[in-house]
Amino acid sequence: MKAGTDEHKRRFCEDFIATHNPYQPEALPWPALDAEALARLRAIPFWGEVLTTERRAGAIVNAYAARIDDPLVRQAVALQAYEEARHARLLWLMARRYGVAVGDVRAEPPPADLYRAFADFGYGECLDAFLGFGVFNIARRAAYLPEPLFAIFELLLHEENRHIVFFINWMAWEQARRGRGLAWLRAIIALRYYAGAIGRLLGTVRRGRHAADGRDFSPTQAAIFLDGFSLRMLLEECCAEYDRRMHAFDAQLLKPVFLPRLAGFVLAGLRLGRVGRGRR
Repeated sequence: MKAGTDEHKRRFCEDFIATHNPYQPEALPWPALDAEALARLRAIPFWGEVLTTERRAGAIVNAYAARIDDPLVRQAVALQAYEEARHARLLWLMARRYGVAVGDVRAEPPPADLYRAFADFGYGECLDAFLGFGVFNIARRAAYLPEPLFAIFELLLHEENRHIVFFINWMAWEQARRGRGLAWLRAIIALRYYAGAIGRLLGTVRRGRHAADGRDFSPTQAAIFLDGFSLRMLLEECCAEYDRRMHAFDAQLLKPVFLPRLAGFVLAGLRLGRVGRGRR
């Protein structure tokens, strides 16, 4: 379907609204954890970073929703804001229930340029989700934590999946409204935002080499979940899990494609390098 049309808007907004899960974090079946599981949960270094991100996301998305003139799009973005805030509530509840240290987590006020902040956040969420799918799959397969806890975290990942599909379609619709609907022009705009998101991630990786306080976590620290971890393993898991999750969505909706393609190029390079070393 053509991006930017009323049919496109109706499809991506109504699909997002219809798939909302009205669960409440307080009513979830939180499992009792033994001493080993508690120690493993508390050893994960990124809880403070994730909680800070979710609180900031809720504030940005909620503030931007109030600026949207289209009623249907505003309703969908406001629903996303609610879900982002609920993620923060769920993580805070988990931290209190299991004694997980999250540090001094404070909600930052939304920036003045809400459109840019929402777009930056959306592309950053695409990157975080792509990498998060792989990390989650590695940890789950390794049974790093009890399965009932993974089932709760799956609620968050499923919503992140919905968010990035909604965002990519919203971005295409918004760019068409601004006279930038040509595919090549949208691709250039997306590349600029992705470059910013990747740059921020690389900065986090550099800081994470010198600090492990939970506020500078990077996906490269996923090695805590599995012996023999490697970048190739992570990227293969990310691509496979991303592809599996994207198949659950309406085939006519746009999907984020830049990151799996980039990961595919990196994997091809890693495999060629391995073949070259094997011939020496």
